[in-house]
Amino acid sequence: MAKTEGLKKTLTPFMLWGLGVGYVISGMYFGWNLGLEKGGTLGLAIATIIIMIMYLTFSFSYAELACAIPKAGGVFDYANKALGKNIGFIAGIAQMIEFIFAPPAIAFAIGAYFNAFFPQVPILGSAIVIYFIFTALNIYGIKAAASFEVVITIFAVAELLLFSGITLPKFQYSNLIQNNFPNGWSGVFAAIPFAIWFFLGIEGIANVAEETKNPQKHISKGFGWSIFTLVILCVLVFISTIGIGGWEAIVYKNGKFGETSDSPLPLALSMVTGNNHFLYHLLITIGLFGLVASFHGLILAAGRSTYEMGKSNSIPVFLGKLSPKFQTPANALIGNMVIGIVALLSGKTGDIIIISVFGALTLYIISMISVMVLRKNDPKLPRPFKVPLYPLFPILALVIACGSFIAMLIYNLKLGLIYSTIIISIFLLYKFFKKASQ
Repeated sequence: MAKTEGLKKTLTPFMLWGLGVGYVISGMYFGWNLGLEKGGTLGLAIATIIIMIMYLTFSFSYAELACAIPKAGGVFDYANKALGKNIGFIAGIAQMIEFIFAPPAIAFAIGAYFNAFFPQVPILGSAIVIYFIFTALNIYGIKAAASFEVVITIFAVAELLLFSGITLPKFQYSNLIQNNFPNGWSGVFAAIPFAIWFFLGIEGIANVAEETKNPQKHISKGFGWSIFTLVILCVLVFISTIGIGGWEAIVYKNGKFGETSDSPLPLALSMVTGNNHFLYHLLITIGLFGLVASFHGLILAAGRSTYEMGKSNSIPVFLGKLSPKFQTPANALIGNMVIGIVALLSGKTGDIIIISVFGALTLYIISMISVMVLRKNDPKLPRPFKVPLYPLFPILALVIACGSFIAMLIYNLKLGLIYSTIIISIFLLYKFFKKASQ
């Protein structure tokens, strides 16, 4: 009986790489270019380098926690052990907000892709259908879901490499320095959420620890290989896209101030091949894989996060039940899908992304504090992987995450208040029902 009560252990290091890159890779395809409107090339570049340092130091620090406490709840479990149940609950809700609110924005982008090729298909309708399809795939089984994720991630990475190969020969340095710092240092801070979008979601690797064959060894490899791949792709995409015609050409649909675009790569590619070239249509079609990889991967990670909180009775217990047939967190996946579709119906995809980033930064802050508290209070905890250059890495990640959170509050105060209200309201409900049940 015990064998059927837990999540199946089927994931290998290569599958973890596919998941880690897959969670994030849609950030290379859309969204990041809107940071150029805030900070210009130099402003977004500075923000991206700072955020890159945060993610490098965070990933290795988080890998220590994931290897020492290989549980599907991720930061929820780590903070519970290090900082107590109240902070653990807040960390778990922040993680759920990140993983549940990012997919609707990506689903809308996928719907827009289909609409471009098939104008008769409504964007919202196809986005909802996509939600049902990939939720069903995740309910069917982790091995099938992870194998699919690896395949589409490989296609998405190959597309970015091919895109860079086509555009880099046309690169001109003058395009990088033209009007590259229009809003000064305030633009750097305003660009931070869009720099985060380049890497948002890599922490989802930790949420499949219970389904990894040897989590104590393989999780750190998954984090290491993933962040290395993503840093390389980020640099290539940034330089090759802007270097074709300057930052305005990939922010605005008409190349000058006006309506912004969620398609920076197609805009850059069209300046090299034109809109009717075979390579243009091929790369745009393959580009869909990048969006699907992140959408599907984040659904997978969100399901594990919600399942673990349900299993611990921190949220309604039915969300912590596994499907008797498939041994997957079916109830959690369906619950997340319902919330995601409601968010999708709001039509506020940009706002949803910002709220998701607030959740991510909360996760980063609490998890880095947890690393240091556990090192001090539980030195005998088995740590198959230890973060290098401790305590420099977790401190660097913590400082940058705190600074980013403050900067986002300054430039997105209304959304920050909405996010805080969600967290506080859910926490107060949790405390009320916990007390009532005692």
